[in-house]
Amino acid sequence: MGPTPIVKLLIYSHAFAPQVGGVETFSMYLARELALLGSEEDSEGFAVTVVTNTPLRGETESWNTGFEIAREPSTRMLWKLIGKTDRVLLAGPAILPLLFALIRRKPVAVTHHGYQLICPNGMLFQFSKQRICPGHFAAKRYMECVKCNAGQAKFSGSVRLLALTFVRRLLSRFANWNVAVSEHVSCRIAMPETRVIRNGVPDCGLISVVPDVRSSEPCSFAYVGRLITEKGVPVLIEAASILKMRGRTFQILLIGDGPEHKGLQAQVSALRLDQEVQFLGFLKGAALQEAMSRASALVMPSICEDAAPFSVLEQMMQGRLIIGSNLGGLAEQIGDSGLTFTAGDAMALAGLMERVIEEPGLIQRLGRMARERALQNYTQQRMINEYKLLLSTG
Repeated sequence: MGPTPIVKLLIYSHAFAPQVGGVETFSMYLARELALLGSEEDSEGFAVTVVTNTPLRGETESWNTGFEIAREPSTRMLWKLIGKTDRVLLAGPAILPLLFALIRRKPVAVTHHGYQLICPNGMLFQFSKQRICPGHFAAKRYMECVKCNAGQAKFSGSVRLLALTFVRRLLSRFANWNVAVSEHVSCRIAMPETRVIRNGVPDCGLISVVPDVRSSEPCSFAYVGRLITEKGVPVLIEAASILKMRGRTFQILLIGDGPEHKGLQAQVSALRLDQEVQFLGFLKGAALQEAMSRASALVMPSICEDAAPFSVLEQMMQGRLIIGSNLGGLAEQIGDSGLTFTAGDAMALAGLMERVIEEPGLIQRLGRMARERALQNYTQQRMINEYKLLLSTG
């Protein structure tokens, strides 16, 4: 037998470590695990290069385990890098690398983590109205798209966002593979022959400490993620106010940071929830695990159609009860292994939280079901194997 073939793979991820987020997590998992295959003698391997616009800002590449990183490349350098590779994978429909890959006739896969092909802001969310978009772009109501985004990007910027949506959709049609991270995203973007490869997370076992249902400690509910409008954290705080008025004892742990931090603190103070709600800031590693060991459930009150949040999968894999909005890829991930409520309905969310307080056995029973669902559908190994098969063909 001859030597194992090595496929030169370029992964383009506009956002990457040290930034933190879903796309960044996906790109890191993929780069690290596919690069490791290159060291296995009995498996087709990959020589991986990650290309990103995220600067390093003085930090070290401590997370690098066998792949190269090209940061903030010039247009000329991006052209050269794509020319040297065998395959290109884009973590999102980035126009310039996709165009270059097509011109240079490189097999290219586009993984869709959002809705950039059918929405100028990529989120199917109307920020001015604080609600999900009814599908103006797909219905060809383009002026509605312009008006929707004018508040964030001004009129000229909003027109540009609309124009770029047409470009992304056209170029993506010529990609060798369009990949959606959930069935929901696949249905939404409506590209021909889109395949679904679900996000996956490592199986670290039941490393979180599930609270003892016999404990006298108050039931704790955690939110993990950025403090941004579309994540619906005000709905959780309003639900907490309802629980307090009902005389319930509980704790809310808000883990994360973002532009809505001050507004959320003001809401907490106005509702006199300072003793019940704790802002823990951004946590990771052991600090995150310690904080989550105090939580009976993870609450994700999104008012947008989350594509496939990693934070939920990580907690499901650890056996955590999930309470989430019945929307998009989030609801798809939870399935029947958790509790869901109508997005934006604080009363319904308060009812589910109260049920957990009254029926503590749900914490372990649904937590076990969440882990079983994660092991069946959302392992990192399954995700890597599916991408390996995809990128080894064509």
